Amino acid sequence: MDRIDRFTGRAALYDRYRLRYPREIVLDRLETWCGLQPQWPVADIGAGTGMLSEVFLSNGNPVLAIEPNLEMRNACRQLATEWPLLQVSNGSAEETGLAGNSVAVVAAGRAFHWFDIPRALREFQRILQPNGWLVLVSYGRAKDESPQSLAFEDLLITHGTDYAYIRAGYRIHENLGQVFTADHHSERVHSQQILDWDSFLGQTLSLSVTPQPDDPGFPAFEHQLRAFFQRYAADGLLTVPTSCWIDVGRIGAA
Repeated sequence: MDRIDRFTGRAALYDRYRLRYPREIVLDRLETWCGLQPQWPVADIGAGTGMLSEVFLSNGNPVLAIEPNLEMRNACRQLATEWPLLQVSNGSAEETGLAGNSVAVVAAGRAFHWFDIPRALREFQRILQPNGWLVLVSYGRAKDESPQSLAFEDLLITHGTDYAYIRAGYRIHENLGQVFTADHHSERVHSQQILDWDSFLGQTLSLSVTPQPDDPGFPAFEHQLRAFFQRYAADGLLTVPTSCWIDVGRIGAA
């Protein structure tokens, strides 16, 4: 499946059930590490429904959200009624359509692992102002060696569409030495979320690797997903450990 089309049919679930980035934590780190100022223009690449854009908009930054998927882009545009400093455009990490030296910050959230990274980094260098910053933030369930985490991974491998093929990309935030060339700051913030069945189902179906309801494999997948929930939930609520990766630095010549 083409990476651009992977979230077609999932935008509403994504916007409703995916974890919002922790604004205070992210902004605190950016102010400390790179001196983020409200007047700095920000390009949010692979913006999706605009969750990372909202973090910068809440700080007063003008944001250029670049998103190639039509449904996700339209969902992101809905934010403009609340945030007039938001502009949303069709484009990709490799071809943003932005002017050279036009932004102080290039930011990417959970979409970063989908990028053609060498091409994307060249594009980021082109659009960044001198001494500009690259900000990468990823937030989701922790992928550790606990029985619950391993059981969920096995469920996705067995019943997901192509999870075994793309799962390595999800761990890219564990090794970003090839991305940043100077002033690299990194932190992993641990937390947890509490989900009832409807929220757990919705969040899982927002993943690009899960079968959608019209897929022949969906009934078996839903059955196993419910069995997983019943096994690990307590009193109808599932506790899911989470990790938020925050990386900031400069790119280009060392």
